[in-house]
Amino acid sequence: MYEKSEVLFKRAQQFIPGGVNSPVRAFKAVGGTPVFFERAEGSVLYDADGNSYIDYVGSWGPMLLGHAWPPVVKAVQDAAARSTSFGAPTELEIELAELIQQMVPGLDKVRMVNSGTEACMSAIRVARGYTERDKIIKFEGNYHGHGDSFLIKAGSGAMTFGTPSSPGVTKGTAQDTLTANFNDIEDVKRLFAENKGQVAALIIEPIAGNMGCVPPADGFLQGLRDICTAEGAILIFDEVMCGFRVAPGGAQQLYGVQADLVTFGKIIGAGLPVGAYGGKEEIMNVVSPVGPVYQAGTLSGNPLAMSAGLALLSELHKNPSVYEELEHKTAHLEEWLHRVFKHHEITHSFNRVGSMLGIFFCEGPVTDFESCAKTDVEFFGKFFHGMLKRGVYLPPSAFESLFLSNAITQVQLDHTVNAADETVEELIQQAQHKG
Repeated sequence: MYEKSEVLFKRAQQFIPGGVNSPVRAFKAVGGTPVFFERAEGSVLYDADGNSYIDYVGSWGPMLLGHAWPPVVKAVQDAAARSTSFGAPTELEIELAELIQQMVPGLDKVRMVNSGTEACMSAIRVARGYTERDKIIKFEGNYHGHGDSFLIKAGSGAMTFGTPSSPGVTKGTAQDTLTANFNDIEDVKRLFAENKGQVAALIIEPIAGNMGCVPPADGFLQGLRDICTAEGAILIFDEVMCGFRVAPGGAQQLYGVQADLVTFGKIIGAGLPVGAYGGKEEIMNVVSPVGPVYQAGTLSGNPLAMSAGLALLSELHKNPSVYEELEHKTAHLEEWLHRVFKHHEITHSFNRVGSMLGIFFCEGPVTDFESCAKTDVEFFGKFFHGMLKRGVYLPPSAFESLFLSNAITQVQLDHTVNAADETVEELIQQAQHKG
């Protein structure tokens, strides 16, 4: 069933570390051989062996209207015919920046970069340059890319500072990163009190997408806004996953809380390699060439990404009913999966915000990293492969959010629910047989 994928994986391991260019793709969290894909259309993926799958990853979020959406394909083709890169300004950059500014609250200026990681790294540098402070606060279970400042484990007990979670990250870097518990406003207050006048910025995924989908508790984001204002720190919303997905204006629009800086990722390029950060004019004006904070990139504002992003975001801007349709489809999936798990007496919990859905095989509620970590990882791995066998591609990790596209049909949703029912029934029978 996966013969070509197995051959390709063996070949890849000879030339690429672990055979993959991003760790989660290696399937270590679920076991087995990763699937190698050849093409996709709408909400369907096709692998190297000719198998097809209903896609619930969506390239980790950006495929809001589905894969190979015709206006995006045409935009990229037209742009490529003019040149794949200039390394110089184009009108496309202005048009996309204007559109983002129109859609997202509080963005006076926007700087294009090449990935969500780069956007978050740059936002932190800008915040430090603007405040002339060194320390930042992040949250356990939030992921902001692989920048050194973000690869920090939470400290234990009364420890203030975290420790590097990857070799190559220096202890000095770790000392400038403070880690708080998600949805715990008192923990944030404690960190600010213990580091008075030293915190440059607090960065958060306003809707966590890398420990499943975990929404903010009522009043939590506003509490962070109030603290950062009082302490003179920059509030950064990392909307690489939730930006333009949960609402046209992202989490800021959804929750009515305005950050000082916001970061975006691949969705502003309809899945192409791109990112951006933006915010208040007085903060963004510290960025070179206006100010002293340096950040540059030959491919920043690449014409292919700008063209693709304009095609996608223009549609979302003029047709916000997309979000209502996605809300209905994702709510339907959540309801019927709940019925399946309840019928089979499978311990589970769901979190959902719009078209982001977290499935946890543990008692709820799941509100932070500690409660998320209680999910049954072994059962998820078995469930993942059972669904894969039945033509449903879920995120290959128990700690990732599902992302639905509006290309998904009711027939595909029904197939997904039936596949879940069959998979769980099979897993129960296997457990009984072993017993």
